[in-house]
Amino acid sequence: MLLSELLGVLGTEITARDCSGPDRDIAGLAYDSRKVQPGELFVAIPGNQVDGHAYIPQAIERGAVAVVCEHDDVEVPEGLPSIRVPSSRRALARLSAEFYGHPDRRLRLIGVTGTNGKTTTTLLIKWLLEQAGHKTGLVGTVCNMAGDRILPATHTTPESLELFRLFRMMEEQQCEYIVMEVSSHALSQGRVSACNFCGAVFTNLTQDHLDYHGSFENYLMSKVKLFQMLDTEAGPNRYGVINVNDKSSSVFAQHCAAPLWSYGSDEEGIQLRLLHYNPSMDGTGFVMTYRGQMYPVRIPLLGKFNVYNTLGAMAVALAEGIAMERIIEVLKTAPQVPGRFELIDEGQDFNVVVDYAHTPDGLKNVLGSAQKLRPRRLITVFGCGGNRDKGKRPIMGRIAGSLSDVAIITSDNPRFEAPLDIIDQVERGIKEVCNNYLVEEDRAKAIRLALNMAEAGDMVVLAGKGHEDYQIIGDTKHHFDDREIARQILREKLGKA
Repeated sequence: MLLSELLGVLGTEITARDCSGPDRDIAGLAYDSRKVQPGELFVAIPGNQVDGHAYIPQAIERGAVAVVCEHDDVEVPEGLPSIRVPSSRRALARLSAEFYGHPDRRLRLIGVTGTNGKTTTTLLIKWLLEQAGHKTGLVGTVCNMAGDRILPATHTTPESLELFRLFRMMEEQQCEYIVMEVSSHALSQGRVSACNFCGAVFTNLTQDHLDYHGSFENYLMSKVKLFQMLDTEAGPNRYGVINVNDKSSSVFAQHCAAPLWSYGSDEEGIQLRLLHYNPSMDGTGFVMTYRGQMYPVRIPLLGKFNVYNTLGAMAVALAEGIAMERIIEVLKTAPQVPGRFELIDEGQDFNVVVDYAHTPDGLKNVLGSAQKLRPRRLITVFGCGGNRDKGKRPIMGRIAGSLSDVAIITSDNPRFEAPLDIIDQVERGIKEVCNNYLVEEDRAKAIRLALNMAEAGDMVVLAGKGHEDYQIIGDTKHHFDDREIARQILREKLGKA
């Protein structure tokens, strides 16, 4: 694609230098100087830890033929086009959409945002759409899926360049839909600012990422941007889906110009209204109403929070024209979501659950759902991540101490913090509600401690890491999977190893 064609999508707010010569043929886009290929356009993005502007010389050395940047003091060789923009990241989004031919305009793009439940809701939406005959791509925390191709995920929502590359791949795989998790970081930074969303789902909003956003209000308004992006003039059938049981739902409704679908319980006027639910170890049954009719539903997922995730997914399926009867039938065989209330069964006489719960609300929901299953004792292993919102650490301590019979505080992803410093902050909260807790910094040893003390009828919840197969210590990822560790210990305990 010609440079002039690409720059046309950036509008009039750009300042160009040395662009008067012959037009350049742009072979690709890059924002990581280490990945630049000859003939590509390099976009310098300021980051939280490193600034891409410092690597412009390396990008040029590797063959970049033009540069997009924010700073006006950038030095480039004479004759090499440099284009200054107000926001490099937003420019990258528009450039990526143009370079890959706007595939999201031909596919139906559905975004799911919220503190908890994004992964399960997106996977349920994908399941419902595909069982109705619609090939569907997925962008999310666990993995990215383009048709039959499963690709690793490095972020909940990738940078815009990877995002539009994925969209293009999904279109080539004959997908009709794309369902994606949309993080607050991606919305705040403008990574998805060029995306053409047809539908948006809000699951819930509780304390998280305040280390980045600074305040709950900023966190909320970053999420709201997804609903503000629903352009009813950009195509047919634009809609928002909101969980009205969340106190922030009214803010999403106020900022949404598209028609709204609602789900929740208790209140009259909710389109998908939960009346009651019945949990068991092999799934959950619930009864809901829709358009004045009562429907019994059965899902092979555990926890009331998964009932809400299911209702959100059902609303999307209904909005996309799938019949309620078909939705209910298909949900009976929905797949288990990796690391989301995932049962680990090696034949032991107690239950073991692995869950990604790493926020106060997530931990409260998981432990509350575990209590509903009436175990003899509830044993919880949990920790808090390093270099993340410190304010939630004592809160999570209080929750684990209040809802568990035995709580074991351990390390999560400590990153650059000392694990015992993190644990000390968690202890400040747990000490307010109980004394029946243990500390074991080594996560593998903490899991072994919990499984060795478990007896018949107990439930052990390993919270915080879920599907993750690594532990981040410093800036290094070490292989670590709660599920693998638990299975190994259980096999040893049962004499299977």
